[in-house]
Order: sequence, then C-alpha cells, then structure tokens
Amino acid sequence: MKNNLLLFILVLTIIFYGITGYHFLTGWHPLVMMCIAIIIGLLINVMIYGLLNLIGKALGTIPLKSTTAVLSTIAVLTILKYFGFGWPTLFYSIIIALGIAFCIALYRYQLKRNAFSSLFLFITFIGVGYVFYALSNDGTDPYDKETPLAFAEQSQSLIPEVSINNPAAVGPYTVKTFTYGSGTDEQREEFSTGVAFKTNAVDGTWLIPDWKDKKKKWREQYWGFGAKNFPLNGRVYMPEGDGPFPLTLIVHGNHNMIDYSDDGYGYLGSLLASRGIIAVSVDENFLNGHWSGDFRGKEMPARAWLLLKHLEQWRNWNGKVGHELSNKVDMDNIMLVGHSRGGEAVSIAAAYNPLPYFLDQAKEKFNFNFNIKGVVALAPTDYRYDRKIVLKNINFLSIQGSYDADEVSFWGMRPYRRLQYTDSISRFKSGVYIHHANHGQFNSTWGNSDFGAPSKWLLNLQPLLKEEGQQEAAKVFISAFAEATLKNNQEYRSIFKNVASAKKWLPVEHYLTSFEASNFHTIADFEEDIDVTTAKDSTQLTATNMALWKEQNLPTRDKGSQENNAVILGWDYENSNLSRDKAIYDIKLSKHDSLPISANTSLQFTLGAGDHEWLNINLTEEQKEAKKNDEPREVPQLDFTIQLTDEFGQTSALKVSDIKGITKPLKTRFTKFKFLDKDMIGDDWEVQLQTYHFPLEAFTSKNPEFKSDSLKSISFVFDQTDYGVVVLDELGIAEEK
Repeated sequence: MKNNLLLFILVLTIIFYGITGYHFLTGWHPLVMMCIAIIIGLLINVMIYGLLNLIGKALGTIPLKSTTAVLSTIAVLTILKYFGFGWPTLFYSIIIALGIAFCIALYRYQLKRNAFSSLFLFITFIGVGYVFYALSNDGTDPYDKETPLAFAEQSQSLIPEVSINNPAAVGPYTVKTFTYGSGTDEQREEFSTGVAFKTNAVDGTWLIPDWKDKKKKWREQYWGFGAKNFPLNGRVYMPEGDGPFPLTLIVHGNHNMIDYSDDGYGYLGSLLASRGIIAVSVDENFLNGHWSGDFRGKEMPARAWLLLKHLEQWRNWNGKVGHELSNKVDMDNIMLVGHSRGGEAVSIAAAYNPLPYFLDQAKEKFNFNFNIKGVVALAPTDYRYDRKIVLKNINFLSIQGSYDADEVSFWGMRPYRRLQYTDSISRFKSGVYIHHANHGQFNSTWGNSDFGAPSKWLLNLQPLLKEEGQQEAAKVFISAFAEATLKNNQEYRSIFKNVASAKKWLPVEHYLTSFEASNFHTIADFEEDIDVTTAKDSTQLTATNMALWKEQNLPTRDKGSQENNAVILGWDYENSNLSRDKAIYDIKLSKHDSLPISANTSLQFTLGAGDHEWLNINLTEEQKEAKKNDEPREVPQLDFTIQLTDEFGQTSALKVSDIKGITKPLKTRFTKFKFLDKDMIGDDWEVQLQTYHFPLEAFTSKNPEFKSDSLKSISFVFDQTDYGVVVLDELGIAEEK
C-alpha cells in the first residue's frame, strides 16, 4: 500500500512538470518539451527522494518511505514554483497541500476503508474538483451592476454637433501588403528570401550593452544575427496610388521572442492604409523576452533607435530617384504607434529624434530630425527606461484598458502630463481609458490572457471586451487621432473631448477621455505648492462646509504614483450638523482680464468619482460607533452645479450632467479568486479622471446679463446628492477650434 502513495505523489509531481514543459517556449514542439520536462521531473524526484532516504537512515528519524515521498514531493514542487509556476506563493502552497492531501486520502482509503477515510477522501475530492472547476471556467464580473449602462448618462445638449464620419470605416484606397528586411532572419521566410525590398543591417552595439552572455549566445544562435547587425524588418500596408502618403510606424511590445508579435497589428495597418496612410509593423522580436533572459528595460534605447533607423530607411527610399518607393512618402507627416514596451519606446524615439548624439553613449551619433507629428502609446510602460522622458510640441494619445493585467495602471497618463507645448502651433494630447479592455487584445496574436500558462488559468476572463470589440475601439481612436494629426482634420478632436460623439461606432462600454489642446490656459492644477488655498497667478481657493478637502498625489492601484496632484472634495449632509448649508468649493480669480476668453471659449477641467467611504475618516468615534451596524451606503450617481460669477455680481449656473455624467468608480476583478487580486494586482480600482468642456456661451444663454469676459469666480456647489467625493484637476480656459 505504501507503494501506492509513492505512485500517487509521483504522478502529482509529473503532472505539474508536464504542464510547465508544455507551456515553456523554446521553438520545439510543446509535446516534445512536455516529455523533456517529465523526464527532468522524474530525475529530480529520484535524486531528492534518494537524498532524503539517505539522510533519514543516517539520522534514524525518517523510517517511513511514505514520509520521504511527501518531503521529496514538497522539495520538488518548491523548485518547480520558482522555475515554472508564476502563481502567488500562498495560492500555490494551498493547491500543493490540497493535492498531497488528496494523494494521502487515496492511500488511507485503500489501506483502511472506514468512515473517517471515506470522509477524508470525499472532502479532498470536493476541494480538488472545485479547484479544477475554478481554473477551467472564465470567471464572473462581480461589479457588473454597479455602474449605469455606458453612455446612458451622457448628454450632448449643450455641445454643438460635429459632423464626422466613422474613422474606423474602411477608406477608398486599395491596400497592397509586402515585407522588407535585411534578409538575415533564419526563422521566417517573409524577412529573408520573401522580402520585396532589401535593407542594410544596423549596428546597435552602443544602444544595448546588455547584449551579452547567454542572452547573446542563444539569440544569435536562433536568429543568425546579433547587435552588430540588427535587421530592419517591416510589414508594410501601402495604399495604392501615386502619393505621397503620410507614414505610420507600429511597434509591438515585449512578448516571448519566438511567438512573433509583429503580425498582430494588421487590423490597424490595413485600416490606415485604406484611408491613405502608409503603415509599417516593425519587427523587434529579437529584443523580446526568452527563456534565456529578459533585458528588463535595458533594451529600451535600442527599441526606440530602431524605429528612427526605419524612418531613415524610408527617407532614403523616398529620395532615391528611380526607386519603386520614390516620392511615396510625405516625410512631413509621420506618426509612431507603440504597444506595451513599444508604447514607451515611441515616446523615447520622439525624444531622441532631434538629438545630435545618443545621450547614454555619445560615441553613437544621431542625424534624424524627422517631422514626427504624433505619438500613440497603447497600454504603455513608463518605467522601463531609467530616464524620465519629457516630450515637447507633439500630438500625443495613450489608450489603456481597466482590465490590463500586465500594465495594471494607466502609465500613459504620466508622459501625457509631462508633455510641454512651447510654441504657437495648434496641437493636442489625449488619454482614453476603456473599461473591460485588457493588454493583449490590442495585438491580434497575443490573445485574451495577459499571462502565459499556467498563470493565465487564474485570470478572470469573463468581464473582458471581446477581441473584436477592443480592436474596433482602438481603430476608432487611433484612426481619429491620425486624421487630426496627419491630415489636419481637426473635427476628429471632438471624439476625445466627448466620447459620446462616437458612441454609434464604439462597443457599448465605459470610456473616460482626457483632452487638452496646446492653447489651454491653466487656472489651477494643484502642482505649484503645498498650500490648499492658492493656485496660479494669485488665484484663491476656499472651501465651505466640505466634509473632505485635501490636495494629494494620486496613487495607482498597486500603490505606485500617477505623478499627478489633484484636489479631493467630499460632502456629507447625512452626517453633518450643517445639513442646510451646501458645500461649496470656490475659485476666485485675481486676473480675470488676462484670461483668453472669447466667443469660442470653454471652461475645462478633469474630474473623477472618488470613494464615498473616504468620508468616514472624518467621523467622530461616536458617529463611527453609531454607524457600525448600518447597511453600507449606496454608491451615489454624482452630480453638482457649476456657478460662474462675473465682476458685476451676475451669476449663471449649469449642472455637470448637462455636459456628461460622472462615471462611478470602474471596479475590476482580475483573478477568479478575490484574495489573489490584492497580492497580484492591487486595489479593485484607481482614480481615473475625464475632461469636461463647458462652453461659456452656454452660461451666457442661461443669463444674458452674465459677462463671461469679466469672469471673477468659479464655484462648485455640491447640491445634487446628499453625500459624495470627487477628484478635481487641471481647471482652466480652452479656446475651441
């Protein structure tokens, strides 16, 4: 019977090794890798089992083979935890303990079939069955009913209608596809003998000094090239016609290097090309992670530099008389699109573009100076490169999903806020937060799991947008950005100012859009000092009857920093002795005559819902005790009044909902087991703001006596709900165009 226990436990460990091997990408067939892993598992089992037996005999303390088997299993599975399973330690330990308990239960049941052994076997069987069920299903959305139907609270009654066509509709151009490359890729025909145009290799030695040791050895053995001769490989989506056409480069992020990523943006490339924009999906797979190692961000300069070398190649073709691609490209209209680490790389490339030398090693000379008009960062990183990139005078768009399990926070809003406009050219920047979108589905080959197996079995996939819907949303926003950036069709900016203008083309979902034009005049952004009563230009800030008033740096869900200060305002009439007096946050302008107010001016600010539970920190101990047994308060649908006052005392007011509603906190459940979210992801939501535009003429229409060009104060009057918390930022004046 003891041998049965040994067999059960051995099978358990072999199953885990087989799973690891099957999903361990080396380029060999998964079944071959599974067999290799099983053999390795058997050898490790035998060695550890034998070692523990020797120790037990020597000490005389481990007389039973079954005890040795259990200890060896624990040792083997501990090794496997760090080399194969990315599960959190607690969860992994619970699963292993349950598996071992099941094996012991089987052993005891065979040894002695009584009531206790039957009950023990039944309980462990139920536990194992539940785990298998939980890991095999898609999960559930526990917050499905917490927010109103998307767009239901949106109103455009005060916003002029803008006539635009669907930016995601296929355009009039026939699309031709081909590849170009250096011809040295030993793995893929499309970048070797299948290239339509040959490119020279480029020496990236100075850009990636970490190309060494086993990462160098195994990569060069696999690809057939190294850092001294990186290829320039690209998939081209070309509109047929004379041109010249604007040019867009699209670059993937980090993924297993042998699970090629460059073919995953065909849905974007084909769309842009059909609308008269050359699109190129750039191959940088050789810089991606591999079982031999990950560069962990040290390759970011090379990712960015390669994009500029691709642009250099296109400039050479474009200017070469007689070449098939001569004069095909409008080199004055270039856009870069990047996903994940590629999303950080495109910002780095735009920052490198005007430099004369590579700043990390000045032996590498630069001579780029391309007219890069826009940068799009899809679910980007903003921490891999050890320098903080500050972009200047460029259009910028970042898109993020709330269910991104790889980049769990909206890092793209950090370069958004760092971006500086220093000239008089009209430009803009935008951020788009898509509820239920994940990381991988922006690439059509990565799939809906942001982790690889077996970690992906923990992910809660049921709430996710379908891949088709997520990519349709990406097409709407990226194509609209391209139309405004590369073709000067500025009417497409309206989609980023109020997403409801594109609701007939988008999946029914919650979208939070931030927008700021280069002519925005800031009144208060809460960054200038630590005094909550002051803002720019001696503007005075006061609060009356507020239950909560503070300025703070907004955290990310995993306790990082959004690198953005905002003011948090809360009111609570249910727990106030001053319930008859409404809470007011007042901004008194000292220089109203210096504001750029005209007939087309709007009041603009970013706003988001806070957590009304934050109000409890201000309750007295008696109030907390009295509320101890109360039912949790419902999350309110927030709304309040904005009142403007001119220097003559005339006032006019609008509600926030007259423009668009305040979306409730967009909560998420990333994993199938709630307790894992805290460990693997962080909080179930983080503050994300959206931009509101209130045309000043709408206030004048409400009260013709009100003089907007003599604006003296802006008051936020919290008069629509009994309690609530909002986060306010980036208040100012914008001239609409």
